[in-house]
Amino acid sequence: MTKAEERVDPRGRPLRTLFKRIESRLLLILLAAAAAFSAFFELASDVAEGDTTDIDRQILLSFRNPADLSDPLGPRTLEEALRDITALGGFTVLTIVTVVATLAFLFHRRRMHAAVMAGTVILAQFASSFAKVMYDRPRPDLVSHGSYVYSNSFPSGHSMLSAATYLTLAMLIASLEPTRATKFMAYVLAVAVIVAVGISRVYLGVHWPSDVLGGWAFGAAFSLLAWLVLLKLGARPAPPRG
Repeated sequence: MTKAEERVDPRGRPLRTLFKRIESRLLLILLAAAAAFSAFFELASDVAEGDTTDIDRQILLSFRNPADLSDPLGPRTLEEALRDITALGGFTVLTIVTVVATLAFLFHRRRMHAAVMAGTVILAQFASSFAKVMYDRPRPDLVSHGSYVYSNSFPSGHSMLSAATYLTLAMLIASLEPTRATKFMAYVLAVAVIVAVGISRVYLGVHWPSDVLGGWAFGAAFSLLAWLVLLKLGARPAPPRG
């Protein structure tokens, strides 16, 4: 081994060990992304064949008053609150989040992070629109819709784009933040919002549960690819602390 190979990074770890760890992380992320895409296409196949119809109906109706299917369970304030939550996965809010996050990264001279953030959301938006047209699944017709809809049902655009946007943002923040608690909080908040948005879509009767699951899988796959790109382009995560 040459002297150059024996050099260490600021934390005292051999560079060769660091490179191996990065390669291992890249492989794990790639496998996770492949698994997410596989889960989406497997679910899409089940949806196309009608295999999810029964469970979709059961879950959707479980959110409704059996005596009046136009009435979601719980008080009207809950229904209104879930309309507010579902807006967190809407085009307007996600566009604002993406623009603000991209500008914030640019202001801090993190051009790669800004490019990954904007690029991931834009690609996910196109993929969502294409998938909706390709699978051409009608919206649920068992109950009245509690929110305005204007596109096909599978996959859920709100679920997919919220997953792609918030998970990517959490990943980018975590890559710059050295404190473990802050990294953890970023991911927890992202997952909480994503899950809440998905549940709100079923509660409001505008999506089948399988639409939401498909959206989560597809969106997570894009976020994992974004993480892969960030690491591949040489962005090293901040060393954990605390």
